[in-house]
Parts: sequence; structure tokens; C-alpha cells
Amino acid sequence: MDIRSQVCMVFHLDKCIGCHTCSIACKNIWTDRKGAEYMWWNNVETKPGTGYPTKWENQDIYKGGWEKNGDTVSLKGAGKFKGLKNIFHNPHMPVLDDYYEPWTYKYEDLFTAPEGDDQPTARPISLVTGEHMDVQAGPNWDDDMGGSPDYARQDVNLVKLSAAEQESMFQLERMTFHYLPRICNHCLNPACVASCPSGALYKRGEDGIVLINQERCRAWRMCVTACPYKKSYYNWNTGKSEKCVLCYPRLESGQAPACFHSCVGRIRYLGVMLYDADKIEPAASVSEDQLVDAQMDIYLDPFDPEVIRQARLNGIADSTITSAQNSPVYKFVKIWKLALPLHPEFRTLPNLFYVPALLPTMATVSNGVYDSTSQSLWNGVESNRLPMKYLASLFSAGNTGKIVDVMKRLMAVRLHRRGVTVGDLNSAEISTAMNEVHMDADTANAIFRLTALATFDERFVIPPAHREESIEMLEATGDVKGNTGFGFKETPARGL
Repeated sequence: MDIRSQVCMVFHLDKCIGCHTCSIACKNIWTDRKGAEYMWWNNVETKPGTGYPTKWENQDIYKGGWEKNGDTVSLKGAGKFKGLKNIFHNPHMPVLDDYYEPWTYKYEDLFTAPEGDDQPTARPISLVTGEHMDVQAGPNWDDDMGGSPDYARQDVNLVKLSAAEQESMFQLERMTFHYLPRICNHCLNPACVASCPSGALYKRGEDGIVLINQERCRAWRMCVTACPYKKSYYNWNTGKSEKCVLCYPRLESGQAPACFHSCVGRIRYLGVMLYDADKIEPAASVSEDQLVDAQMDIYLDPFDPEVIRQARLNGIADSTITSAQNSPVYKFVKIWKLALPLHPEFRTLPNLFYVPALLPTMATVSNGVYDSTSQSLWNGVESNRLPMKYLASLFSAGNTGKIVDVMKRLMAVRLHRRGVTVGDLNSAEISTAMNEVHMDADTANAIFRLTALATFDERFVIPPAHREESIEMLEATGDVKGNTGFGFKETPARGL
């Protein structure tokens, strides 16, 4: 058992209002620089939609992530031999047009235009070339164009749906959408780290945050190809790759990352989970229908005495163990089983989990009577306007059973709280829904509390940084047993 600590995140999609405040907070702090104009370390997509960069989920195009190779996995589009073959031309790397060409406006034209009958306008100019340009796309273009043939209908997750199911999603009375905020997942099995020829990418031992050493980066850009979530970017001005750093300077001082702190909908949760590094390769190598369960099995019970003993032996501080015990992420992911990873079939074992969105209530009035049965209000999980197959393509590698179980749990909480606050539902309906998922009233209330009424300290349980131990790890040359601290039993290798 090789126990390590990992900072993990949960995004509750039922609460996201698509305001992009998180994106702007990140942009102003980290990517408001030359060469980084097109980068959005945090972006908010509209689903169904093509996302940013366009069709990033389609690994037939971008060749990101890992693929099962017998009892292990190998990089799909990067690595020593594949990288060497594509060293001068990489056909699987997104180009600027796949993101969008950043622009500003020539506002001086509003003041310097000659007198005339026409109203002067500020023409868009490229932030890359400085030339006039016609704006064709933006980082959240699908937000305004959702449902159109160019965006929503091009969502790669629709491929697994039948033509009839796809068409029903775009009938006016059945149309629905939800927002999908994305940042770097700081994966347990990061493809970007494994792909880097210069060893510039690394995973911090103390908290699992994936970073890029700017001094070692040689702009091979294999990380851009290898990351299936396309959260590693190339700065064309500095000639270096960049990515989300989870605002580690803020975490080290006890503050939440900027996108978390600024979130208007309070959809974001951050905490520590303990995991067994020995299980990473076996978990990444299972069949697709077992990927979610295999990943969940990696994370350990922080209250288990044996886990605590092994964690201490591996150099994990008691304060980190306590933070893991109070982690809201552990509750959502392991105890309540409400949060799932995004595209687990990429086999990177991401540490960002999502609580899927339930649809809004839609009660009916018949003969002057307000129908408030649960079937009228929510029409049942299986007949959800957003098909279970679609959500399964996003969050469970196609395993619809996992999605149905999560949605029924969420529905049970909703019915219970409706009964408490409004009291217009049949108690038998509520009991049936809760018994089906083996949930009691105390659990439902606890889920409601952390979802709707949680304080700042309950949403963000940030462990002390213990930077002194990190410095010792960096300075250590290894003892006679080959230990280098923080659970590394030998010099850390990239990838698995």
C-alpha cells in the first residue's frame, strides 16, 4: 500500500449559472499576457455543444489520453516513438482556429475617424498579428449558439444516441442544456506528464498538483497532444507550454483557487483524498465498463486506522489526514456516490468530479388542479429530457447504470426536501424513492446542507502546505533504501 494525498475537486452542475466569473478571475490572474490571450485555463462550456477547443472530446481527431494495451495502457498519440515520428509535424495537435483567434478592438478609430455621415466603429484586430480580422469564433461561442446545427448538434457525445433520440433532444418543448465548467483535472495518471520528452511536467508529491517547469520546457508540445482534456497550452510568445496550476500559491497560504473563490453559484468544492498509488496502473487498465469503480477503489477511507498508519509511515502529516477526513469531496465521491469523473475512458484518472444536473420542475395543471406528483414534476429519471446515454458518455464511459444510480440519489434528496419544505408530495412516493437508493433522512439532509447551505470553510477544506517538507524532498538525494520522501520509493518516473 503506497498511500499519498491528492487535492481533489467537485463541481455541482445543478448550481452552475454559466456566468463565466470563474473564467474571468483566472484570466485576470494567470493568462492576461502576450502569447496567452487564447488560453482559458478555466472555461465554461454549454452542453450539448462542441466545447473548447472544438470537439476536444473526439480523440479520433486529437489522439489524447491512454488506450488499453493488454494488461496495461499506452499513450494514444504521444510517447517516444510516436513523438519522434511527429516531431516536425504533429497532425493531432489543435491549431489556433480550433481554439479561436484572440482579438481586441481598435478603439482609437472612434476618436480619430474623419468627420462624416456614418457612425465610426471599432473594428476587431487580431491580438496575434495586429491585423484586421473577421471574428469567427470565441471561447464560449456555443453558449450563444446552443441548439444550432454548428454547435449542439455537433456534440461528439451524441454519436452513441440513435437518430430518434438525437432528434427528440432538439424538439422545442424538450430542449435542454447545462453548463460544464472545466479546469485541469490534475490526474492520478496524467498523460501530459508521461508524454513530455524533456521532463518538464511533474506531479507534486505533497498534493498531486500537476505543474510545468518553465526552465525545462523545450516546446515539444507533446503535452498538448497527450492531454485528452486539452488543458495544456502553448504560449507562442515565450515558446513554453502552460497549464492550470490550481492556484497553488493561494493553496499554500490557505486560500481557495481564484476560480473557486469567485464562483457565484458556489458550485465548487475542494478537499484532500488519500489514495493508493499501487492501484493506479491496474485501475487504468480495466475494461471501460469497470473504469469508474476501479478509480473509486483507489481512494481510501481516511478514518480507517490501517490507512492512517500507512499514511503516516509514508510521510503524510496528521493535519493532511484530518483534512481528508473533513473533505467535502470525499463525501460527494465516496460516501454519497453523487460525483463522477469526466470521460473516464481517457484513462487519466481525473481528480475533478461532477455532480450531474437534474432538470427543472415542470408541473402541469389539468381541469384546474395543480398536479404535483413526482412524475409530473420531474417525469422520472429514465425519461429525462437529457438521455441517460448522453450523460453516461460524459461521466461514466457509457455505463448508464452509474448515471441512473446517481440521478436517483439526487432525485431522492429533491423529493425529501420538497416534502420537508413544501409538503405537497405523497409520503409514500418519497419513501419509495429513498428506499430504492438506501438513503435515510439524515443523509438526505446532509447532502442538502453541503449542496445549498455550506459555508466557505465547509466547501474548501485546504490542508496546511508543509512547504518545509517539500523543500526537504527536493533537496534529498535518497537514503540507503532508495526513499526520496512523500511516498516515492525510487526516483519518480513520468506517467505510470
